[in-house]
Amino acid sequence: MERQFDNLEQLPQVARDLFDAFPGERFFAFFGKMGVGKTTLIKELCHQLGVRDNVCSPTFAIINVYQAADGAPVNHFDFYRLKNADEAYDIGYEEYFYDGGYCFTEWTEKVEELLPDHYVRVEIVEINGKRHLTAKTIDD
Repeated sequence: MERQFDNLEQLPQVARDLFDAFPGERFFAFFGKMGVGKTTLIKELCHQLGVRDNVCSPTFAIINVYQAADGAPVNHFDFYRLKNADEAYDIGYEEYFYDGGYCFTEWTEKVEELLPDHYVRVEIVEINGKRHLTAKTIDD
């Protein structure tokens, strides 16, 4: 899937397109530079899942857990502050990665070796003021 967008009004459609392109998928690993819009898109994805909590970047907490309208857990990770992947073990990442709920990860490159065998890789880059999103399933 490839998608280009340049304003916040397009995010609801981008999120729908992402879910439509990967029906049934639960694990979305986000890659992109700081400020490219990873957290903002994850907020919209959570909104579309019916999350009622205030969705915000878990930069300091590392993980925020929300609940989707269907009762499924929604695990939102921000690994920016981790020095290495070993620190993910300390927070018990496995419990969240494999609980069957939705999982959205930011700064995923810091823990890439810990990712499940199957997930959706979402990359966002900024080119001339526009965001270019590419997403594909990864099967290791």
